Amino acid sequence: MKRISMILILLASFLYSHCQIPCGIYDDNAKVKEMLQDVATIKKALNSISELSKKKDAQSYNQLIRWVNNKEAHSQNIIATISDYFLTQRVKESQKDYVQRLKEHHKVIIDAMKTKQNSDMKYANELEKSILKLVK
Repeated sequence: MKRISMILILLASFLYSHCQIPCGIYDDNAKVKEMLQDVATIKKALNSISELSKKKDAQSYNQLIRWVNNKEAHSQNIIATISDYFLTQRVKESQKDYVQRLKEHHKVIIDAMKTKQNSDMKYANELEKSILKLVK
């Protein structure tokens, strides 16, 4: 039983977070797809926030708060992916395009922050463009 528990714990940590040791297991395209899925969720949240903000009943207020929290969480997921995966492990000072890559990744973080601060779809669209620029 202890062995099975240990295997499950190790497997869960491998599947749900990327280590900060030089494991050499990277899938940049998968990370970009995850961030684009976060953007899709942010866009759905923004549409729901817009609709629910027109209503005045308690249930709508409750759902509105939940969508705002969801938008914030998915924006934060993107920031964490850029910080914990790309900037700490994939963008290297030795790369010829290092400064350009830093700027592009920094823009994603700034755009994700703006989606947290605003309820305008233009910020989510800009975030999506910034993420797609990473796979040019």
